[in-house]
Amino acid sequence: MIVTAHQPAYLPWLGLLHKAALADTFVLVDTVQFERDSFVNRNRLRCPEGWRWLTVPVLAKGHMTADMRSLRIAPRPWARKHRTALQMFYGRAPFFAEHAPFLDDLYQRDWELIVDLCEHTLLYLFRAFDIGARLVRASTLGLSGTKSDLVLDLCRATGARTFVFGALGRRYAQIDAFVAAGIHTVFQDYQHPSYPQAYPGFVPAMNAFDLLMNVGPKSREVMMSGNLSREALS
Repeated sequence: MIVTAHQPAYLPWLGLLHKAALADTFVLVDTVQFERDSFVNRNRLRCPEGWRWLTVPVLAKGHMTADMRSLRIAPRPWARKHRTALQMFYGRAPFFAEHAPFLDDLYQRDWELIVDLCEHTLLYLFRAFDIGARLVRASTLGLSGTKSDLVLDLCRATGARTFVFGALGRRYAQIDAFVAAGIHTVFQDYQHPSYPQAYPGFVPAMNAFDLLMNVGPKSREVMMSGNLSREALS
């Protein structure tokens, strides 16, 4: 059983999806605190001048607030602006029309919690990128601890034999504890591929729809190219 995990992310980048593509189970970590200036409620889209943020307004005070399962979206007219921006900057992309119905539905819904919006979008992207990982919310697993202890508890709860950390996991992972528990650890160092975009030049680390709308059926192949494969973990 290969497991990985990540916080909720609005319109996530390819590195998150690549990590999910390696796993049998993907845990959406909705039990940690929301931190401003993170990718939980915002991400980047390609535009003529390079890129710009799309940010979902949330009801949060201070730099950090309560855990993300209860983080509410602010009642502001953000959805129509986001849908308009995606149409404006990706409307002429070769495969935009294939994903337009999903976007229409996404931005017509009345979202209250950011985690619900992120999960709904992520499940669509799993299908679009042919990712078979089962998605589980951390809040359903009865976890405890923080950082490395939280991940180890998560592994025990999901029956993980291998856990895939992101590159930043090296800063906090206590590998000896995983070895003692019989859990193999892998660190993802995502090498971002290049591909045709809607504007001259290439800008990496855009939202995943940037690849889908420009490359279409070959998106998974491009996302995985030059990176760790699931077969290598088996």
